[in-house]
Amino acid sequence: MSSCSKSNPQLNCPVEQQGITNCGKVHYHLTTPQLYEQALLRQEGTVAHLGPLAVYTGAFTGRAPKDRFIVREPDSEGKIGWGDINKPIDSDTFDRLYHRLLAFLQGKDIFVQDCYVGANPAYRLPIRIVTEKAWQNLFARNMFRRIRDQKILAQFAPEYTVIAAPSFLADPKTDGTRSSAFVLLNFKRKLIIIGGTGYGGEIKKSIFTVMNFLLPQKGVLPMHCSANLGKNGDSAVFFGLSGTGKTTLSADPDRILIGDDEHGWGDDGIFNFEGGCYAKVIHLSPEAEPQIYRCTRLFGTILENVPMDPATRLLDLDDTSITENTRAAYPLEYIDNASPTGLAPHPKDIVMLTCDAFGVLPPVSRLTPEQAMYHFLSGYTAKVAGTEAGIVEPQSTFSTCFGAPFMVMHPTVYSTLLGERIRKHKSACWLINTGWTGGGPDEASRIAIKYTRRLLHAALGGELDRVEFETEPYFGLSIPKHCPEIPDEVLNPITSWKDKEKYKRQATDLRQRFKENFKVFEANVDPDLREIM
Repeated sequence: MSSCSKSNPQLNCPVEQQGITNCGKVHYHLTTPQLYEQALLRQEGTVAHLGPLAVYTGAFTGRAPKDRFIVREPDSEGKIGWGDINKPIDSDTFDRLYHRLLAFLQGKDIFVQDCYVGANPAYRLPIRIVTEKAWQNLFARNMFRRIRDQKILAQFAPEYTVIAAPSFLADPKTDGTRSSAFVLLNFKRKLIIIGGTGYGGEIKKSIFTVMNFLLPQKGVLPMHCSANLGKNGDSAVFFGLSGTGKTTLSADPDRILIGDDEHGWGDDGIFNFEGGCYAKVIHLSPEAEPQIYRCTRLFGTILENVPMDPATRLLDLDDTSITENTRAAYPLEYIDNASPTGLAPHPKDIVMLTCDAFGVLPPVSRLTPEQAMYHFLSGYTAKVAGTEAGIVEPQSTFSTCFGAPFMVMHPTVYSTLLGERIRKHKSACWLINTGWTGGGPDEASRIAIKYTRRLLHAALGGELDRVEFETEPYFGLSIPKHCPEIPDEVLNPITSWKDKEKYKRQATDLRQRFKENFKVFEANVDPDLREIM
């Protein structure tokens, strides 16, 4: 559908009906080539070698969690787990900032994409993404589920709307925000407004937060996970924080990719929320991540904050001068073996990924349902010294449900749903450490990805069902004694440490960190979970 001025009579719901008036041109549902043209015309980005659109997101190269607020109002406030993550803002403050944002958009061209979130028609959410920048609209077109039928687009009525205007800066004194950037969610108005930041992930994750609010009320578990499907119809989901391998390990050429980041688990199986992938590309290699690497060389892909040679436009995926959080946003169909439906049966396997920089967790462990709930609530990984300013030794990170910034309800709402589904569908549960073994980063190396892939294939393929297990003493984890093509000493970390006493100190220390972190949940969980460690 072509661009239009102010309104489009063919649309059932033009933006004027949503209070957006007196704009310049309103570009409805532009295609990928059209959005390229607009982005280049407006000098929003550059075409890199072989065709991706390279953009810079400004001062923010990642999410701004301290600038995210939820409107506190009677209809939803009792369902939200308020705290440091879900911070409240009042309705009047939201309305004042919203009206200033609408005034800012007057006279400006805007871009609109109408799309769905959720591959399962029973639970999908119709959304509208309104952006100041053409490239942000292409980001939405890549990330959400496109509507290709023009008749459906003409009759489309969004339930939730996101308005993103990175050039609009809030005034903290006037607007009640923390800084000039803001991400405000209003569940009563079904409206999200974003300003002061151009980072595309804010659009994506604000909608994920909405799904984390809506779906549990329908008995559906929203999950911050990737998912894939085996040749025998056996599905697996992969929980993990950034850097643990969630995207890399799910993009397996021998399995069908369902999605790389956000899914729901309902009564009839799992389903992808999105229509695209948003992959970290720092240090990406064609050998270790061939499918994702190929996508950084395709027309239609958006590259965020990836440095390149200004003359040849060749990318430098190892350059961290802008940020370590370089990203590629591309349609799911760019992955050769991606599922066209985004649907899969109940997962046979639940995989929880951690990058343990302490080097004490086993490369693979089998979990009981109670242990799975414990590790789901814990959401552990570790940052390595040198990755961020001020980090001089491994630093533990606990992010509830492997996605605390987006879990708008109390964490036990999600863990209870997970436990119920694991037991009902008898899913096997695994903890896989993609971090270090035989010592920390100062004395050992990260587990080879070929070992991790082999262990994962053995777990998903049933090979580990036929081997003997042993229980390690610090975390109560069940470890296989053997795995084909993997040296036995790799499987149990204490055997790969030269300094056994240091291993014991590190394991004891990490175990205590788990216990301290879990204290916040103890009053709201079953006694069995309190005794896991």
